[in-house]
Amino acid sequence: MIEFLRNFLNIAAELTILFVGISFIISLLQAYIPYRKIEKRLSNGNKVLNGLAAIVFAFITPFCSCSTIPVVVNMLKNKVPFSIVMIFLFASPVLDPTILTIMTVMMGWKVTIFYTITTSVLSMVIGFVLDLLGFERYIKQVIMTGYQERQSAFSWKIAFQETWGLMKSVYPYLIIGAGIGAVIHGLVPAEFIGKWFGDDAWWLIPAAAIVGIPLYIRLSSMIPISQILVLKGMALGPVMAMMISSAGASLPELVLLKSIFKKQLIAVFVLSVVCMSTISGFLFYLV
Repeated sequence: MIEFLRNFLNIAAELTILFVGISFIISLLQAYIPYRKIEKRLSNGNKVLNGLAAIVFAFITPFCSCSTIPVVVNMLKNKVPFSIVMIFLFASPVLDPTILTIMTVMMGWKVTIFYTITTSVLSMVIGFVLDLLGFERYIKQVIMTGYQERQSAFSWKIAFQETWGLMKSVYPYLIIGAGIGAVIHGLVPAEFIGKWFGDDAWWLIPAAAIVGIPLYIRLSSMIPISQILVLKGMALGPVMAMMISSAGASLPELVLLKSIFKKQLIAVFVLSVVCMSTISGFLFYLV
C-alpha cells in the first residue's frame, strides 16, 4: 500500500506540474492566434500546404476529441474543403500540445517526435483519400449555433479561467491514469506483461487499436499507463495503437458526429481511426 501511494503521488505530482504549467502558457499564447484568418487561409491555395496548415491548426486548438466538433462545424459553415476539415478532425485530438509535452517527459522525445510525424502524415493521407472517394456527400446540412470564437486579446484572467476549465474537464483523467499506472506498477508482475503483451505477435496491434475506441481512455490517462506498461515489458506498438485509437475516436465524439455526419461517414471515420492506429503501431514496431 505504501509503495502504491508513493508511486501514485510521484506520477500525479509530475503530471500536475506539467499539465498546469503548459496549459496556462498555451492559453496565454492563444490570444495571438488569428483563428478567422487561419480558417480563411485553409479555404484557398495548395491542398498539400493547406493540409499541413490544418495539422498546425489542430496542434494549437486543444484539447479532447469532443471539443473539436464545434470547430469542425464552423469550418464546414465557412466552406473549408472537406479534405482539410477531415485532416483537422483526425489530427486535433491526438496532437494536443500539453499531452505531447507530457509524453516527451514520460516517454522520451524520440517517441514523441515519431508519434507526431506518424499521426500527422496519416491524418493527411486519410483526409485526402476520403475526399477523393467522395465521402463529402455524407455530410448533413448543419446550422451553426452556439459557437463562440476565443477572445483575441492577451489576458491573464482568461488564461487562468481556461486553465481552470481544462483542469475540471481533463485533469481527473490524468489522475485516473496516474492511479491505474501506480496499480500496474505495484501489483502487476513484469513477467506477466512481458509474457502476454511483450512478444512480436502481430495481432496485438490491431487488437489494441480496436479495444481503444470503446474503452474511451483519454490520451491524458493513457500516457502514464503506457509509460508503466512499457517499463513492465509491453511492446510499444500495441501501446501506441491503443493510445491513438482511444484519443482519436471516443464514443462521446461519435455521438456528437452523428449530428453532422451520416452513418456511412461515421463508419468510415471509425475505420480510418482504427487503420491509423494500427499502421502507427506497426511503424513503431518496425522502428
